[in-house]
Amino acid sequence: MRLVLDTNALVSGLLRSEGPPGRIVDSLLRESFRALYDDRMLAEYEAVLARPKFGFDAASIRIFLGFLCETGERIVAAPLDLRCSDPSDQPFLEVAIEGLGDALVTGNRRHFPRCPVRIVTPADLLKLA
Repeated sequence: MRLVLDTNALVSGLLRSEGPPGRIVDSLLRESFRALYDDRMLAEYEAVLARPKFGFDAASIRIFLGFLCETGERIVAAPLDLRCSDPSDQPFLEVAIEGLGDALVTGNRRHFPRCPVRIVTPADLLKLA
């Protein structure tokens, strides 16, 4: 599968190994699917993971993002006419569509418009597998 992971799903999975987000991060680390990403997404992942409240150290963040770049697929996405209700979600939608992703995994489905890519929660994704 080719998936786009919204920041909330990724961070939730890294913080708590139990539950659907944690199982998805475990699958990512086992390379059970290919993560699609672009530079905007990487910058958001890095900025959010670096927030002191999460407690991740800079070296661990670099290692994780390096793994994601090494095992995932970088997509150069064109801007879309479709708009997310939260503009910070736009890169995730654009990468999912341009990269022909099987799904965009998010805890905030309502932020995304109806579109040609499947928008699922972490729990929904596990039901599909």
